[in-house]
Amino acid sequence: MAQGIKSILVGTTEEGVSEPASALGYALTMARQCQAHLTVQATSVRISLHHAVISDFANNLVAAENRRLKALAEKVAEHSRDEAAAAGVNCTVESHQLAYPELLKSFVALARVHDVVVLDSETATIDVDRGLIESTLFEGGHPVILVPPNTETFSARRITVAWDGSLQAARAVTGAMALLKTADAVDLISVVDEKSLSSKVPGADAALWLARHGVKVTETDLPVGPDGIAQTLLRYLERNPTDLVVMGAYKHSMFWEWLAGGVTQSLLKANPVPLFLSH
Repeated sequence: MAQGIKSILVGTTEEGVSEPASALGYALTMARQCQAHLTVQATSVRISLHHAVISDFANNLVAAENRRLKALAEKVAEHSRDEAAAAGVNCTVESHQLAYPELLKSFVALARVHDVVVLDSETATIDVDRGLIESTLFEGGHPVILVPPNTETFSARRITVAWDGSLQAARAVTGAMALLKTADAVDLISVVDEKSLSSKVPGADAALWLARHGVKVTETDLPVGPDGIAQTLLRYLERNPTDLVVMGAYKHSMFWEWLAGGVTQSLLKANPVPLFLSH
């Protein structure tokens, strides 16, 4: 298994609502397979009221909700310790209650000193968890794996690389190299228009790069469908099962993707398998 991954960070944010959570189980199995250290940050958002005049009743309600959220996060932390011990994984667990800006700052600082970050996927565009994902991608300095619901076991025997020649894609492939080198098969996919297909094989240079590293890679160029790159890629993934998709994130600005849509936003809303992302 990938010996280049020695430090994995997984984050959970307790919002007090029931949500699918697969990242912890996925990260535990990944840490065990890679013989890596696992850090778990189980946090809750501290609610604050900023109005000058607030009734004691409102203050008491907020205080009670903060206590509830803190207790839920601490329960996740305790569960994480137990699961790591049972799996034989060397694990550090932290549990904090922080205001949202401080929560993001704390997690990003941790992300910068770990090889990879594992988070649950989030389909909503505006959400606490989506903010954590995007802050980590843009500021964490290391790759992020987003785990969809009901995927609690790490596997990287078959990997698909979504290659578009961008800086972000190159960083994602570099970050995933340890996994790519030990995979049984790697499919490098380029979704291109007819003009690109007629002039040059788009993914050939990237496939050669990977082959020089000993990666068992095959290269495929897909003509873009009428509904765009993201849907073309999703249809390919439906026909060709894979354990992990490696791709660059937010080739365009995050604001533009929010406004007009893009491959990253589309995959975040409908990722069928874990996404290994880098910006």
